[in-house]
Amino acid sequence: MTLSPPSPGAPIPLGGHRLTAMCVFCGANPGADPAFRDAAVGLGKALALHGATLVTGGGSTGLMGAVNDGALGAGGKVIGVIPDFLKNKELADLRSTELVVVPDMHTRKRTMFERSDAFCILPGGVGTLDETFEIVTWRQLHLHNKPILVFNVGDYWGPLLAMFDRIENKGFAHHGHAAMLTVVNSPEEAIRAAERELAEPKPQVRFSGMKESHI
Repeated sequence: MTLSPPSPGAPIPLGGHRLTAMCVFCGANPGADPAFRDAAVGLGKALALHGATLVTGGGSTGLMGAVNDGALGAGGKVIGVIPDFLKNKELADLRSTELVVVPDMHTRKRTMFERSDAFCILPGGVGTLDETFEIVTWRQLHLHNKPILVFNVGDYWGPLLAMFDRIENKGFAHHGHAAMLTVVNSPEEAIRAAERELAEPKPQVRFSGMKESHI
């Protein structure tokens, strides 16, 4: 089953100006730099102390497990969303406050989107890139206007950010495209940036042929 993205103009709950739930995209592996795990644990803890729910891909390994460790260790709430076929491969985190088992990857991403006010991208691999590009594409198409934060630990995402600039400079994205992403360097900055943007949403990317959206 393949789910379509949200319809243009569909009401999207943002929880007022206060961040109530943040979806974190990150790797199911720990990565080579201990700073990656430290950042993941720190983000989970900061969300819990802020009273915001953590939404993840439901795994217990790598950075997914680390961000859960931070949130749960600080008494926070974690919603894990995992496809049935990945329950064993990614070792579903049974500690989750709510573990949502879905039939496929499309449903996973849609469910994570629906349960979140904002998104934060930690270091990760191809799966993290897949989630990132989809949520950025939906924003480009005016299907949502939720904050998308890039937690650039150790400049891990520097080449990706440069690629976004290159896409725009080479004429494959319109001016202002890169502004859909906000780069942050600490857990606290991620929360502040999300709430700032919830209070004052960024202008939508404008390009010829697309009518104004109201989301």
